[in-house]
Amino acid sequence: MSSLQQHQRDGVAYLTLDRPQVHNAFDDTLISELTDVLRRLDADAGTRAMVLSGSGNTFSAGADLNWMRAMASAGESENHADAMRLATLMRTLDELGKPTLARVNGSAYGGGVGLIACCDIAIGVPEAKFALSEVKLGLVPAVISPYVAAAIGARQARRFFLSGEIFDAAEAQRIGLLHAVVPGAALDAAVERQLHWLGKGGPRAQAEAKALLRRGAGDAARARDAIDLDNAALIARLRVSPEGQEGLQAFLDKRPPRWISGSGT
Repeated sequence: MSSLQQHQRDGVAYLTLDRPQVHNAFDDTLISELTDVLRRLDADAGTRAMVLSGSGNTFSAGADLNWMRAMASAGESENHADAMRLATLMRTLDELGKPTLARVNGSAYGGGVGLIACCDIAIGVPEAKFALSEVKLGLVPAVISPYVAAAIGARQARRFFLSGEIFDAAEAQRIGLLHAVVPGAALDAAVERQLHWLGKGGPRAQAEAKALLRRGAGDAARARDAIDLDNAALIARLRVSPEGQEGLQAFLDKRPPRWISGSGT
């Protein structure tokens, strides 16, 4: 059974993360499926734009619990390969040669925030909450960090990477993660209005505009490859470290990690 809904209308591909029972959290299957679909869309001349959303009331809760459990017991090399698969997904979405729009129908955490940051345009609802809470697990948002920092700036990234705090849609718009916040009843209309304007641009010009911005940021292909490898190695190393193991186990046990004062250890 697919974890991804797909349909196409008027040259726009609508993709919906479809795991509502786990708040559209992703595992290795969804990562692989979404990566493959994005590559196919990128090569399809008939696709002019892509909209990414989540089913139910959540955009994406980030990593799936069972996936995290498996990775907590895996070795460093397996964790590195796993992190590289996620890095490939984020890079594929970020570099898609067509306009991409995140329809943020609800909350997003961790890697879900990364997906939003990789999209060119993001429109969300007021009820949505966001967090980059990896530090609470003794980890860091390594793979998604280049895209989130590009979206919200290094100064804001410092705050939210270090605190792991939850912030609301108004704050997400203020710092640049969301371009617009609209009531849920108006979300689809806002998305379609943005697609209307995107449809007026030349597809080749839009692809070149995205590449232009990457070059302007000094984002050479070789440098991006090195960043992905380094970030995957970092998260793999932290997952198997004593602090990462404690953080992941505490999360799975639904208890505070030992580094929190008053945790009883």
